Amino acid sequence: MSLRFLVRRSRKHLYLALLVLVFAGAGLFFLLGKIAGYFLVDREIAIKEDPARIKVLLHDTQTVVEMGLEEYLMGVVAAEMPASFELEALKAQAVAARTYAVKRLLVPDPRVKKIKPDADISTDHTINQAWISTAEMRKRWGKWNYAAHRKKIKEAIEGTKGQVLVYQGQIIDPVYHASCGGQGTENSGEVWKVDLPYLRRVACTGHQDRHAAEQRSYSIREIDALLGTSLNALPASNLAKNAGILAVKQKSRSGRVLEVSVAGKTFSGAELRAKLELPSTRFSWQLKEGKLHIQTNGYGHGVGMCQYGANDLAGQGKNYDEILKHYYTGVEIAAIKTGKNWAE
Repeated sequence: MSLRFLVRRSRKHLYLALLVLVFAGAGLFFLLGKIAGYFLVDREIAIKEDPARIKVLLHDTQTVVEMGLEEYLMGVVAAEMPASFELEALKAQAVAARTYAVKRLLVPDPRVKKIKPDADISTDHTINQAWISTAEMRKRWGKWNYAAHRKKIKEAIEGTKGQVLVYQGQIIDPVYHASCGGQGTENSGEVWKVDLPYLRRVACTGHQDRHAAEQRSYSIREIDALLGTSLNALPASNLAKNAGILAVKQKSRSGRVLEVSVAGKTFSGAELRAKLELPSTRFSWQLKEGKLHIQTNGYGHGVGMCQYGANDLAGQGKNYDEILKHYYTGVEIAAIKTGKNWAE
């Protein structure tokens, strides 16, 4: 037997051994991932309805399309959170979005039923969760990023399959928002007058994002038209001194405006934000050169999970379980089970 033959055979055996090690390592990695996901589940919760299918009201076309829940979640996570975010943040978003959808199946939204009685949920983000189609994903991400982004979101959804958030055994309403401005989230009762024990004010990470400082400017006539006020009728001297224009009457501990007076007319912070289409209720203002300039911090209502904060926590090494339990007080992660063993 020649030396060359022995070397060739040794190399062949070495390659086979390396191949076996690679596959074994991949299998172990996959198994550990599954085990980790299993241990992040605190309990199982049984529900009567099978949430494997959901009837979605497409806002643009006003048509109802039935699709699989996980398929629906692909469009929600893609629409609600940048695919460039950390995987653990995307997993947290997937669990929150799934919980929200299942909650709508259990407790129908009257706003949706009023539009289409046979629909479960709307893609209108002002009513329920945003959602985009595969075609829109391709358009947003471009052909070079589409495959990678879709794969990442799919991994986030499959890595949390069947998992929802519960508080004392009941599925929660897991509202979320883009950015709290890094200054902390808000109690639900200070935004919607409904106090929920799992939607409490919590500290955030002090993150900086593109919503840290945004400005909106309005003429006096625009303010009157949007708010139904009569600023234009005030004496010029009042306008020059900022007298009677806008006065903040109450703020939350996190610095959000709870009540404000404009030309003697009172609005809640949420009302003013909606009417003026402000990014946030945490704002400051200045009257200059006949215009009202409002500078905001953050984006969204400020209740529940802060998406930019979630990404920041994920970047610090927190997993999706830790992220969710930070923003939703006292919750557990449950694996939903039905008579059809959905999510197994």
